[in-house]
Amino acid sequence: MASIQTQPPSPPRSPGSSNESPIHVTRKRTPLEQEVNQRIENARAFVSTLPGDALGAADAYLPGTLSNAIFCGHLVTDLDSIAGAIGAAELYNGIAARASEVNSETAFALDKWGVEKPLPIEELLETHPQSGVCLVDHQQTSQLNQSIPVERIVGVIDHHALQNSTIITDMPIYIDIRPWGSMSTIIAHSFMMYRRRPTIKTAGLLLCAILSDTLNLQGPTTTEWDRLMVTVLSHIANVKDVQLLASRQFKAKSSELSMLTSYQLITGDQKVFTFKTDFFEGSIGFAVIETTDDEVIMNRSNDIKDSMFIVKDDRGLSLLYLAVVNIVQLRSHLILIDINEVKLAKLSFPDCASDEFMPNEYTMNLGSRVSRKMDFIPAITRSIKEGFIPEKPTNGIIKCDSSDVMSNELETEEDSHDHDRALKAASNAASFINPEKQGIVYLSGARRL
Repeated sequence: MASIQTQPPSPPRSPGSSNESPIHVTRKRTPLEQEVNQRIENARAFVSTLPGDALGAADAYLPGTLSNAIFCGHLVTDLDSIAGAIGAAELYNGIAARASEVNSETAFALDKWGVEKPLPIEELLETHPQSGVCLVDHQQTSQLNQSIPVERIVGVIDHHALQNSTIITDMPIYIDIRPWGSMSTIIAHSFMMYRRRPTIKTAGLLLCAILSDTLNLQGPTTTEWDRLMVTVLSHIANVKDVQLLASRQFKAKSSELSMLTSYQLITGDQKVFTFKTDFFEGSIGFAVIETTDDEVIMNRSNDIKDSMFIVKDDRGLSLLYLAVVNIVQLRSHLILIDINEVKLAKLSFPDCASDEFMPNEYTMNLGSRVSRKMDFIPAITRSIKEGFIPEKPTNGIIKCDSSDVMSNELETEEDSHDHDRALKAASNAASFINPEKQGIVYLSGARRL
């Protein structure tokens, strides 16, 4: 058993006391520490062969199409898309951008390594009109910042599956897609391939991003390449205690959750996937909340479900799911809001539709499934391809102008002719003001009739 031994100073002894043996305290290494320690010697040997500065002899072999390009991640940006953009910009002599505001985990990593937040993509497109755009950590139009003209896209660096809404270009572009746990792993590996040593700051950012996307190298998407790059980057960035770094980072990831509204929790890390079969055509939103304390989020599930109806309506989604993932215990729960979400979830995760499934509470225990990319979306995609047929939704929400609430001029989306039914529902409903649609009030109690 790999362990760390420490010997605390012996306590003062009184005169005449017996000579006792020292106390040894042993702490078992965490799985992350074990992964790094298994590879650290090889990593040190390899890094010692890299040039001392950021430039290497292989610069002439870098793809010219990416030189001076703007590297930009997806909407609802996360640490992998920001770190990957910064790393790619350093590697390929380009400019890093952000598609949206950063979250608390990303802010922690930027502050930890003393790196400035990239400028918004909208600003850089204007100030650099001749630069192409390389997408990082995505290639679907549903995740693309709408300010980016498709004709300016010159490359894609990603680790996600190619699906229905993948971008279509008129000309060939640079493509680097690998089935690894993090896009930042691809960037780190490319540094090694081109014999370039990333700066300490960039190495630290890439390290944090890989730890985030692979859940401390314990998530189902983790590959041997992720483990190797974590070891190499921790050495380059002079990280002596990678477990401590990961713990502080995950704490930062959870810190802002308590301050967010239910609406913000749902939209904070949500991706949309489009499908078209003989039986189903529509868009499915899948949101994920990663936290060190999932019970805190699940205790808010009733409010979250009400807000999910609002988000579903706002964004024109056919179905909407929210997975609450405990990134320490590596477990998750799925929050459902309507009959079609329940039906598709039971088809996609049949082993979870048992005594653990509480249809009245509309939650499903997904056990050790924790990855949207590996566990959630592939299962849902398979069920849709195998012939999922949606039911007519039996639930609904009351939606009206805020002025109508005072005059009781309400109508339901399902039953607009039944004014009395709407009023009865509204009398027991909680009302919500949608932050994106001022003046619109949603009364969610109608769905419980």
